[in-house]
Amino acid sequence: MDLEKTVKNLQKNEWEVTYFATAAEAAAYLDSKIDGRTVGFGDSETLRTMGVPEMLAKHNTVYNPIGVHDDDEFDRIARQCLSTDIFLTSVNAIAETGQMVNIDGTGNRVAGSIFGHEKVYMVAGINKIAPTLDDAIWRVRNVAAPKNTTKFGYKTPCAVKGDKCYDCHAPRRICNLMAIYMQKMNGMDVEIVLVGEELGF
Repeated sequence: MDLEKTVKNLQKNEWEVTYFATAAEAAAYLDSKIDGRTVGFGDSETLRTMGVPEMLAKHNTVYNPIGVHDDDEFDRIARQCLSTDIFLTSVNAIAETGQMVNIDGTGNRVAGSIFGHEKVYMVAGINKIAPTLDDAIWRVRNVAAPKNTTKFGYKTPCAVKGDKCYDCHAPRRICNLMAIYMQKMNGMDVEIVLVGEELGF
């Protein structure tokens, strides 16, 4: 994993990049930057583990679908998240060549990350970094998706067998959409917060 190369190529593709050695430092940074705003979250094990939603809720209006298992309630909150000032999510893989990849079942994480907010923070641990775009796509399908599906308790083939993507047609398939972020979207203020620890899937 070449962190310096990754940061350089992300910046070349017009994203702002901030690096912190620990999750605690990264969480404190986000807490200091976001105050008195409306804040939405994409479902993110990384941000949940860091305690960011609870931290920001102390001095912001937070809409958070993380951990909500009722479909109607999840949909209600996820829609609220799309109209907030600030949006936070993670990313399933980052290529050292400067691209990022996310996989999504309902589309709320990807939708919130590409349009409509004043500022987007995408937070990721160094375990998400892969050498190439092809490696990043492989990671998304064969590492991130099975682990996320298992987290939700869904009985897709990847979760039951716990090994790889089977390109299934299961009702609870979470990999209905794959987004490749080639460069920062026009008019969007996006900051990539990299953390020197393993976080999320």
